[in-house]
Amino acid sequence: MAEDKVGRNDPCPCGSGLKYKKCCLGQRRDAPSGQTPADMFAEIRQALQGRDFESLEEANAFLKTHMQQRNQQPVADFAGLSAQQMHQLLYDPFDSPGLVRFSEILSAEPVAPILTLFRLLAEAVGEQGLKPTAKGNLPRHFCREAALAYFGEEACRERTRYGNINKEEDFFDLHVTRLVAEAAGLLRKYKGRFILSRNCRNLLSHNGYAAIHPLLLRAYTQKFNWAYRDRYPEIPFLQQAFLFTLFLLHRHGDQWRDAAFYEDHFLQAFPMLLDEMAPASAYDPEQELRTCYTLRTLECFAQFLGLAELESIPREKSLLHDYRVRKTVLLDEAVRFQGI
Repeated sequence: MAEDKVGRNDPCPCGSGLKYKKCCLGQRRDAPSGQTPADMFAEIRQALQGRDFESLEEANAFLKTHMQQRNQQPVADFAGLSAQQMHQLLYDPFDSPGLVRFSEILSAEPVAPILTLFRLLAEAVGEQGLKPTAKGNLPRHFCREAALAYFGEEACRERTRYGNINKEEDFFDLHVTRLVAEAAGLLRKYKGRFILSRNCRNLLSHNGYAAIHPLLLRAYTQKFNWAYRDRYPEIPFLQQAFLFTLFLLHRHGDQWRDAAFYEDHFLQAFPMLLDEMAPASAYDPEQELRTCYTLRTLECFAQFLGLAELESIPREKSLLHDYRVRKTVLLDEAVRFQGI
């Protein structure tokens, strides 16, 4: 079997679960030994050496068993996960109970920015509903009141110093919360008003907001397009690999670490993502990918869902800043990894 026999759209033989063209095809020459297609085919040839098979079926069965055993071995570039486990994280995040379980109802009411905003929205909707604008958005007076309650008077004044909140999109976190709540089936429009769905009312009545957060988490990861929040390239794989980031936080997040620590682990596992960055960009592709990862995955996902906390670190002689990250108690309760 030769390396060029693998089609671009075939599953990559490394076991990552990605297509060959998005994984090992054209992989950088500095890839660790054992991770390139050439290494893999050499390993297969060695496994076949000196073996006699009575039929093609017997040979295929041997190779299948060999690859299954190989894919169950820890991979250093995957932070110790096996190729099989990584495949589950990427393609079956909510349907791999042997690897991870998502809580349906939390033991206590969680603290998370998205939940704080949803609570404000739910209280405003109340029993009578909330009339949207002509464009179908949340009314301006509510957006302003929500911002004041969310940020506090002083911080709100600072944030609106150069422009007031005149529409829902001006308070973007609230805008995202509304979209995610609708995607989660918690909020909908009925007879020209925003109302809470029957399921949402039942959950709040029986379990409170401890039953709402799991639905927001699932909707945010499965139905909301993360790229909507920024101007970076789409890179949908960042969202698809959300559970790998949560795994990294689960394993390493007990202490504060620079965001670059998580960027390094992510790029080590998925170096092919650099190929998705626009070559004509004015920015260094790797730095742009790192910045996008921290913003989209750590800040706008993990922090917004209350699964991590971030602290800003100003750069010397620069208006820019970096972050350091630590997981929250909510992460280990909301997402329970099993034996990894």
